[in-house]
Amino acid sequence: MLQPLKVRHLGVTDFETTCIAMQDFTANRQPDTPDELWLTEHPPVYSLGLNRKSVRLPSRDDIPLVHTDRGGKITYHAPGQVIIYVLLDLKRNNLNIRSLVSLLENTVIGLLAGYGVQATAKTDAPGVYVQDHQGLEAKIASLGLRIKNNCCYHGLSLNVDMDLNPFSAIDPCGYAGLAVTQTKALGIDANTQVMGELLLKKLTAQFANGYKNGRN
Repeated sequence: MLQPLKVRHLGVTDFETTCIAMQDFTANRQPDTPDELWLTEHPPVYSLGLNRKSVRLPSRDDIPLVHTDRGGKITYHAPGQVIIYVLLDLKRNNLNIRSLVSLLENTVIGLLAGYGVQATAKTDAPGVYVQDHQGLEAKIASLGLRIKNNCCYHGLSLNVDMDLNPFSAIDPCGYAGLAVTQTKALGIDANTQVMGELLLKKLTAQFANGYKNGRN
């Protein structure tokens, strides 16, 4: 019998410690282990994924750089950014990596549409993109995943109301000159708590097939 999908509200957590916790959870999970969604924010940190070839390292040294085992290149996390880690048994949910990426992107796109903001995804550059206040394409949400034994961890980040300046010290997600924006800059008057809960609600609905939703 499948156990309830668990949602964990972690508050602000250390990035590296949380990564280790996800690794441990995935390594020790059993066929009947409930899937989990972890809602969190991190103190300022640069995160370097497994695709490290030709990555420009940060041009500032006042923010720690942590190597992690997710896919993708380099990004930035800080308070004011919603992060949802998605710890799923892909087979149980009838998903593969491509369909999971699309599901996560479309969830963010649907959330933004509810505020009247048009957003898009790209097949060659995972994440969610919008037009900023200057009419230029800008990234508002990033994705990074890791698959082990047909189970995934890591997840998505949505910029809500944060200091975006540290993004200028890197090539976000490996793309030189990529603009980055956030929901506040698009006129959305909702903080990370509101945006996080809305994302969780949409994601739990997506993964509810076969589950009785639960919460920790």
